[in-house]
Amino acid sequence: MSGQNYTTAIVVDQTPHEAFAAINNVRGWWSGEIAGVTDALGAEFTYRVPDVHYCKMRIVELLPGKRVVWDVLDSDISYTEVKTEWTGTKISFEISAKGGKTEVRFTHVGLVPADECYSSCSDAWGSLIRGSLRQLIATGQDQPNLFAPKEAGTR
Repeated sequence: MSGQNYTTAIVVDQTPHEAFAAINNVRGWWSGEIAGVTDALGAEFTYRVPDVHYCKMRIVELLPGKRVVWDVLDSDISYTEVKTEWTGTKISFEISAKGGKTEVRFTHVGLVPADECYSSCSDAWGSLIRGSLRQLIATGQDQPNLFAPKEAGTR
């Protein structure tokens, strides 16, 4: 079990292409400050909750209606002894049609139970994927950004 990557899955009524579009609208479902392009192969973007968590991603796979993969290039998790636990990991979204519905299987490759942040990070991913992302796919409406600066006005 110590080598098991964190994974979770959702099933939605929308098409694989609708799910793909929602995943790439990162500002629409991932609470925090997001800077950069989140929907182009090779693009880099950052995610930040000030004084808590920072990471920089590169989009390394973008197969419409099928797969999205991000490499975590850099990370700083303030509450862990090893601040760079996410650096070198991969975040993967596998999208597939299943019986008239769409399954999105999320895996954070390299986020394993032995990691200090595993419990809090897996709880957060679970809420984001099964909550915010599922709602964005289902409704097409951006979900509330819990950590965005109030004066920013945009995500």
